[in-house]
Amino acid sequence: MKTAGYPISTGFWRLATVMTTLFLAATVQGQLQWPNLQYRVVTIGLERPVDIQQPDIGTNRIFVVEQPGRIQVFGNEDGKQTFLDISDRVEDGGNEQGLLGLAFPPNYEEKGYFYVDYTTDRAGMNGDSVLSRFHVMEDNPNQADPESEEIVLTVDQPFGNHNGGQLQFGPDGYLYFGLGDGGSGRDPQGNAQDHGTLLGKMLRIDVEGAVGEEEAYLIPPDNPFVDVDGSRDEIWALGLRNPWRFSFDRKTGDMYIGDVGQNALEEIDFEPADAEGGRNYGWDFYEAGERRESFNSGTPPDGLIFPIFEYPRGLGISVTGGYVYRGSQFPRMQGIYLFADFGTGRIWGTQRNAAGDWQTKLLADTDLQIATFGEDQAGRLYFATLSRGFVYQITDTRDRHYGELVRHEFSEGSFSFTIGVDRQQQYRIESSTDLDEWESFKTLEPDSRRLTVTDPTGGQESRQFYRWHELEQ
Repeated sequence: MKTAGYPISTGFWRLATVMTTLFLAATVQGQLQWPNLQYRVVTIGLERPVDIQQPDIGTNRIFVVEQPGRIQVFGNEDGKQTFLDISDRVEDGGNEQGLLGLAFPPNYEEKGYFYVDYTTDRAGMNGDSVLSRFHVMEDNPNQADPESEEIVLTVDQPFGNHNGGQLQFGPDGYLYFGLGDGGSGRDPQGNAQDHGTLLGKMLRIDVEGAVGEEEAYLIPPDNPFVDVDGSRDEIWALGLRNPWRFSFDRKTGDMYIGDVGQNALEEIDFEPADAEGGRNYGWDFYEAGERRESFNSGTPPDGLIFPIFEYPRGLGISVTGGYVYRGSQFPRMQGIYLFADFGTGRIWGTQRNAAGDWQTKLLADTDLQIATFGEDQAGRLYFATLSRGFVYQITDTRDRHYGELVRHEFSEGSFSFTIGVDRQQQYRIESSTDLDEWESFKTLEPDSRRLTVTDPTGGQESRQFYRWHELEQ
């Protein structure tokens, strides 16, 4: 029986007389392998969710930022709860305004505080960006004190759009803060290329080193424009239009940025972990990889950094940056950066091949307004939809159709394994020697979880692959 599409398996087993090895490879015969994406709802009833975060606290609690000014926490026995409500000071009248970012510092559970970014409606600051620190109630880890606010940084916003707002602690322990170019269209104030403003930049500041000190934050000494005349010390990178969601690869430390385009191209930018600061991503000389003299007729500087992937408006209208999958549950997703388009619901994955070239593939075509992605401490990935107010977990088809390997043994010419499946279901076992041709092997009846296979080679080394899936009732 030949099966179309990519082979699906919980693992690969080498049968031998002396040992059994479980393979969880991401490639087959050197070729890139791609997941067959699925997604399942994990919580509902949210109001315009725009960020998903989980601190390293050893629990399943996940925090979701709601654009009107609240943070919800779910994963507790008590269900979804409001963790923070600062809607009384948040300006969310514009589509791109509101409570936009959340970051937990390293050792959050010991410190008991966290950081948010929002646009404010305070008098004299209407629509300006505010980066603040809030503290958790001493007697309730699921409740933050809205009156504990310590303002770290404010940034004037000339228009209501392109506020960015993502906050992430980098592998170096510094806080990275993505800000758009100030809004309107075509960067009319030239902010993205202006070293004297924080707009259109990726900032890098030391907030943790300043806790308890007189200054609200410190400047990392290796920031690229420290003590450079006419430049802001906080700037790490420039030339961004609206970096709506960026993240770090938890394994490599590389940074990925989803930068929203003007009216033609959306882009994904990449910054390797060992890159020096000061990279210029080109806006508004370029929109993605295309020159835009009608936006900026000046001479582009040397050394501009162009995106690793771009797509035209025919495929989407607003990119939502995502995360690199580093969990252990879905081997085919390992090392793939997942991102989406807000307007069309398309989800892509990009990864490097053996030659180091980027390859990108459309993995799902949904009808969802994907506003943000998130990552938990186990490496599982999530996304949230703005209008529906749902949070989904991203899975491979293995999660829905295939059991988990629980135990495997090899002795006296027989290989046996136990799979963790629904005891009430019937499963079909298939076998293959090459992951291409699959043959029906056995049916696993309800209440039966253990399968014993006699070594087909009589003790000689061989390769045999098995997969199983639920039969329809």
